Amino acid sequence: QVQLVESGGGLVRAGGSLRLSCGASGLTFNAALMGWFRQAPGKEREFVTAINWSGEMIHYADSVKGRFTISRDNAKSTVYLQMNSLKPEDTAVYYCASSRYRFFRTEEEAARLYHYDHWGRGTQVTVSS
Repeated sequence: QVQLVESGGGLVRAGGSLRLSCGASGLTFNAALMGWFRQAPGKEREFVTAINWSGEMIHYADSVKGRFTISRDNAKSTVYLQMNSLKPEDTAVYYCASSRYRFFRTEEEAARLYHYDHWGRGTQVTVSS
């Protein structure tokens, strides 16, 4: 059974930083494409970033480019999301997801929720102004 468990969320002031982690079990992590999504109250879940198994192919949503960085440690079966220069509009529940795909050619492909097979329960990130 695949399990994805996010951690690292919290309350931070605008301009601050947080690092989210997602530990995975029950899947071949070093072959899995991993992604981060977020969902703010009253809004649809939206794509944040995705990384292929080797870390060589990464996609970011325009809204986080230059501020967020995704990385992975295959030895620890963990994917990370470093979030810098946080803004109040980054406030959301952040979800980790795994995909059966080996890579995505475009951000549009990476952003499609149905391309992901397993989801974590999320971790809350709140950015105060």
